[in-house]
Amino acid sequence: MKVIYGGGDEGHDPSFFLIRGQVQTSAEQPERAQILLEAAKHAGLEQEAPAAAALGPIAAVHTPEYLDFLAKAYEEWQALPNAGKEIIPNIHPARQPASYPRAIVGRSGYHQADTACPIGPNTYEAALASAARALHAADRLLDGEDGVYALCRPPGHHAYADMAGGFCFLNNAAIAAQSLLSDGGGVAILDVDVHAGNGTQGIFYRRSDVLTLSIHADPMDYYPFFWGHAAERGVADGEGYNLNLPLPVGSGDEAFLAALETACRRIAQFAPDYLVIALGLDAHEDDPLHGMTVTTPGFSSIAKRIAQMAIPTLLVQEGGYLSPVLGENLEAFLAGFQEGRA
Repeated sequence: MKVIYGGGDEGHDPSFFLIRGQVQTSAEQPERAQILLEAAKHAGLEQEAPAAAALGPIAAVHTPEYLDFLAKAYEEWQALPNAGKEIIPNIHPARQPASYPRAIVGRSGYHQADTACPIGPNTYEAALASAARALHAADRLLDGEDGVYALCRPPGHHAYADMAGGFCFLNNAAIAAQSLLSDGGGVAILDVDVHAGNGTQGIFYRRSDVLTLSIHADPMDYYPFFWGHAAERGVADGEGYNLNLPLPVGSGDEAFLAALETACRRIAQFAPDYLVIALGLDAHEDDPLHGMTVTTPGFSSIAKRIAQMAIPTLLVQEGGYLSPVLGENLEAFLAGFQEGRA
């Protein structure tokens, strides 16, 4: 099994993170990638560096206006008088509906859902590097490999087709899934991050060729609050092709594994040719975001059950933040996955 990682994200080092009105350092730190890379190698994975991402597969998921914004926004922001070092919107349209403004301050609010996705001088390059890993891993599955781990940082599952949010800019799991559709079969995306995969849900919400599922802390009480509820099942052609399995905040291994069984049954009904796992490790009991209480052995059990579905699987890194056990959690997941494949 390979870990796909080639650097290029180090320059994205967000400093602004707003929690209950207090400004703190962002939990999405560059150090995460090195901890996860070392853990993957320790678990026996061979590192492979991706080629630079082609924009075509990314543009198949994200809108032209949004990609243009990501590419040019920082330079425009810095041209403003007294501009801060990061793009942090002070206004959001709430889309009820909303026109598309000319001013960069307005466009930043249009394309950034919250203040947890500040854009710095190297954010776009880091997001492209992250997407390149997901695309390269998808190519490995298309070439016949059974399982690949894409070490994506920054993460992606909160990014919509035209909007960043929650540390995420390009939706790596969605980009990989869209690429896997080129083989002609269906794709399922199972999100096991502590937060709902709202961006992924939004991208495929009207479609039936990609089944989206998410197990997460209940958004009635936890980010992203407005999306990820059980009643959200998809619309039009996508009705019935989105499954949210929210759990009470603080839930542990038993509740998570029970929800996973429900997800596995739905995946079996859909019978996809490929499975994409949006792999968050932030459901752990010691993660600094404190949403659930999954244990390190729990991650091994989750991975083993996923692997037992015997579907070619792409693991796309999402959350999981700095704690003494971050690397151990990834090792446990990868070991469980490989055990389930044995």
